[in-house]
Amino acid sequence: MSRDEMENILTSKGVKPTANRMLVLKELERSTHPVSLADLEKSLYPMDKASIFRVLDLFSEKDIIHAIEDGSRSLKYELCLGKAHHSLSAQHAHFYCEGCGSLECLEDVDLPSINIPEKYKVRSVNLMYKGICSKCNK
Repeated sequence: MSRDEMENILTSKGVKPTANRMLVLKELERSTHPVSLADLEKSLYPMDKASIFRVLDLFSEKDIIHAIEDGSRSLKYELCLGKAHHSLSAQHAHFYCEGCGSLECLEDVDLPSINIPEKYKVRSVNLMYKGICSKCNK
């Protein structure tokens, strides 16, 4: 993704394209799987953890990324540009490997349809499968 494309994405979401925001966006775009704050802290050194967290918080609020609770006590973050993760009909399941700690999107796995009483407004769904991935299962 070019610098201009990144700037356009941020401004279209109402986010000023600062240097830190551009660096975090580029790193998320480079990632092939959801990443944790600790992962980003390592890859974006010397940017400090608090700065990265503030960017992630803003990106999540502006629907640039979504945060995934995988049960490891560490949120994982995934870029959702070109994806409709924030639309309930387009959300998908994830698989967490209890062996190596990897987290993968299961885009082709449909979420079950559950009738929620009308008095509740569902904003997101989190379906997490846990087990052993194919690499650890060898």
